[in-house]
Amino acid sequence: MRTWAMTRRVLTELLRDKRTLALMFAAPLLILTLMYFLFQGANNTNADLAVRSVDADLVSAMQIDGMHIHDVTASKGSDADGGTARQVIRDQDYDGYLEQSGDSLTLTLAGTDQTKSGLILQSLKSAQTTLSAKAASATIASQAASLKQLEQKVTELSAQLLALNAGKQTASSSQSASPSTSSSGQQSQRNPSTTVTVTYLYGDADSTFFDTLVPIMMGFVIFFFVFLISGIALLHERTTGTLARLLATPIRRREIVNGYLFGYGIVAIIQTVVVVSYTLLVFKTEILGSLWTVMLINLMVAACALTLGLLISTFARTEFQMMQFIPIIVIPQIFFSGIISVDSMPRWLQAVAHAMPLFWGSHAMSDVVEKGAGLSQIAPDLGVLAAFIVVFLVLNVLVMRKYRRV
Repeated sequence: MRTWAMTRRVLTELLRDKRTLALMFAAPLLILTLMYFLFQGANNTNADLAVRSVDADLVSAMQIDGMHIHDVTASKGSDADGGTARQVIRDQDYDGYLEQSGDSLTLTLAGTDQTKSGLILQSLKSAQTTLSAKAASATIASQAASLKQLEQKVTELSAQLLALNAGKQTASSSQSASPSTSSSGQQSQRNPSTTVTVTYLYGDADSTFFDTLVPIMMGFVIFFFVFLISGIALLHERTTGTLARLLATPIRRREIVNGYLFGYGIVAIIQTVVVVSYTLLVFKTEILGSLWTVMLINLMVAACALTLGLLISTFARTEFQMMQFIPIIVIPQIFFSGIISVDSMPRWLQAVAHAMPLFWGSHAMSDVVEKGAGLSQIAPDLGVLAAFIVVFLVLNVLVMRKYRRV
């Protein structure tokens, strides 16, 4: 009976907490629906390949689903050291660059997305196999035609042998057989280029999918823990009455928010140093850009998570309710951070991705780590992150007003 009484008490409290019930049943459905749309388009990988002076038959054979081929043969500039490939990939944000010289092919892959690199390699290999099969079929057909001609010649010679005497038959046979033998080599097919040299602009052939995820995961780990810890900390001070006592003093609301921001900002700096150092030492991550730029991006991501965590905590009454916001606020951030290619998503989901702070942080981080981008190149991403921080700060100050009772 006592167990049943406790059970009824727990169920009664849950029924009274409408927010908990909504999150328990609505949040899983929301995440499953989001994953349905995300992974439905995840297989639609698109790759942009620039080609220069490549055989038209090979280019035509490479046209498979997801491949977008751009002919840059008419463009100016051709450096022997591959400078053109680097310039085209960086300026046009292509995933690869294919150039032909005689029977040799040189393929330069960006290497920032292993899925796209794999699609280009698969397309090239499939095209070469197709052209080789066509060349072999043409050769076999040519040889079959030559054999048929020889067979006809033999038949004609056999008929002549029956009509002529033995000496004339032998002479006629030796003179007539030589032209047909030479005709078998007249049909020659030009074999497709089989020598392919593959180079990588960023990374190398041993790069794995995890190497692509490292910059994204660095930002996500920092975002998640700063969001959670800062939100729960402010919620704890509110539930214990500490915040109410602070607001009863002459201290201003923005000073309280700034105090939390600077205090947890110091913790975020230490956490950023630890996370970046760990990825460098343990995962042997190669950072092509500046390490200080990586630190700056992570600090801005942490500041964004801190201000957002403080804001969300004002809508929760307990730590348990604060945890319930994770499926709605945090999990979608990882989906739109670049783990799944945003370009392959439907357009309405791409718009949702651009409304996520972690999307801009991960985009800037990937550009610095994998492409060696500088501050000027990632300035738009940092500008959007700064805008998020300012908006969240203003909202924090406004929301804090309802807790001041004096």
